[in-house]
Amino acid sequence: MSHPAGPLTGLRVLDLTRVLAGPTATQMLGDLGAEVIKIERNGSGDDTRGFAPPFWPETRESAYFLGVNRNKKSVTLDIATKEGQAVVLRLLEHCDILVENFKVGALAKYGLGWEQLKARFPRLIYCSITGFGQTGPYAPRPGYDALIQAMGGVMSLTGEPEGSPQKVGVPVADLFAGLYGCIGILAAVNHRHATGEGQQVDIGMLDTHVAWLANQGMNYLATGENPARLGNQHPNIAPYQEFPTKDGYIILAVGNDPTFERFCRAFGQEQLLADPRFATNPKRVENRALVTATLTPVMQSRTTAEWITLLEEQKIGCGPINTLREVFADAHVVARDMVVEMDHASGQRVKVIANPVKLSATPPTYRSAPPALGEHSDEVLGGLLGMDAAEIAALREKGVV
Repeated sequence: MSHPAGPLTGLRVLDLTRVLAGPTATQMLGDLGAEVIKIERNGSGDDTRGFAPPFWPETRESAYFLGVNRNKKSVTLDIATKEGQAVVLRLLEHCDILVENFKVGALAKYGLGWEQLKARFPRLIYCSITGFGQTGPYAPRPGYDALIQAMGGVMSLTGEPEGSPQKVGVPVADLFAGLYGCIGILAAVNHRHATGEGQQVDIGMLDTHVAWLANQGMNYLATGENPARLGNQHPNIAPYQEFPTKDGYIILAVGNDPTFERFCRAFGQEQLLADPRFATNPKRVENRALVTATLTPVMQSRTTAEWITLLEEQKIGCGPINTLREVFADAHVVARDMVVEMDHASGQRVKVIANPVKLSATPPTYRSAPPALGEHSDEVLGGLLGMDAAEIAALREKGVV
């Protein structure tokens, strides 16, 4: 099957990443058209191949691995051996980008660090994604998502006011590091187009985590005060939170004063407009407990579905709190093609979550399902590097491939 060219078609990526942050970056590059060659350990491969159950039905592929490894070719290679390192160097002669998430200095032991490669491959874009970046006192430490969420402050902001700090329910520290890594790579590609020069992209998970503290980080910088945990309430807007309804919960997002006035007039709460404690958003934020207590019985008077219909008529932000079953069945999610089915090497059809980037001329493509371990070793070594069958067999016999 032929596929339309993506915006990164013609670029080749050597992917020395595993788990989530690095594979997120390289899958995005692959979705946009780059050829991604994923180097995996002999026998076990990417750690996430063992992050199961669940496995995809009737396969031994973990759902976790399938989530971030489509549009990649899997080559098994022991880079701790001289022969494996030599293969990597041969591959780099054909690659534009290297992405790695080893501990700081680990690849240098194999002669594959940035400082060792930049003179030999001056056009190479070398992206390193680590827990704490290449410099600073924490640089040697390993990075894990929950650890970064804790150290980066988001856990102190998440959870009920009287409860314990909570991490986010998906590994956002990993995901943001991968996405920022992809952004850095794309910037470096543009720079190379202009100058012919490669460069290193240094991504620290803690850096990216601090960067997306966003309004809460700015609230701290403006006041010097640690923001309190507010559960599902917004630190700067009220009411902007979950409320109980007659049969469940709803998110009510009143983004400004005209919207609050519209809410009050539509639902019999005009008296609040004359109360100075409700008159403006700053006053509602200051009196958020009163706002919540006043509106809770109002919201409990109707079902979630009734509220959504009525609030949408008034153009007031609202929405149900969906389970994942409800998310993937949602008519809008379906209409936006956010699930894609692909043919896997196991013979099964697998579903993956689609790329959310919608490009009118060069949309993301789904050329190949997440690979079986070593599925493309012969193709890459023989086709790209020109090794003959005997040479590949000799590497296999030594355990290099």
